[in-house]
Amino acid sequence: MEGRTRDELTAAQWARLVAVLPPQQPPKVGKPNLDHRPIVNGILWRLRTGAPWRDLPERYGTWQTVSSRFRRWRLSGVWEQALAALQTQAQSEGRIDWRLHFVDGTTIRAHQHAAGAKKGAGSKPLAAVEGASPPSSTCGSSVTASPS
Repeated sequence: MEGRTRDELTAAQWARLVAVLPPQQPPKVGKPNLDHRPIVNGILWRLRTGAPWRDLPERYGTWQTVSSRFRRWRLSGVWEQALAALQTQAQSEGRIDWRLHFVDGTTIRAHQHAAGAKKGAGSKPLAAVEGASPPSSTCGSSVTASPS
C-alpha cells in the first residue's frame, strides 16, 4: 500500500481481517461509505495512542466517521465475531497455543473487601477497633491548662 506507515495493517493482515468484517455495501441513500481499511487503521491508531477521536490524522477519514463506525460495530458485535472467526482460523492452522494465557492486571477489578482480611468472628468493625485504641497522638494529652 502506497504511503503505509509502520503502524497500519499489512496486506496480509488486511486480507485476513477483511474476510471476517461486514461486506462493504453502498448505502441506499446518501454518500457512499468510506472503505473499511482506512477506517480500521484509524480505529487501531486511536486505540493504540489513546488520543481523543478529534486528534485522528486526516488520512483515516473524518474522526466522526471513524468513531461512528467503531461504535456501530461495537454495539452490533462485529468485533467479537471477527475475533472469534480469526481465532478459529488460527486454531485450525495450528497457530494458537491455548496453554498460554496473559492477563493484564490493570484491567481486573477486585471487590473492596478482597484485600486479604480473614473472614469470621475474629474481625471487628472499624468503629469498635478505633474506640478501644489509645489516641495515636499525645499532643492533646500533654497540654494542660495553667491555673489563673
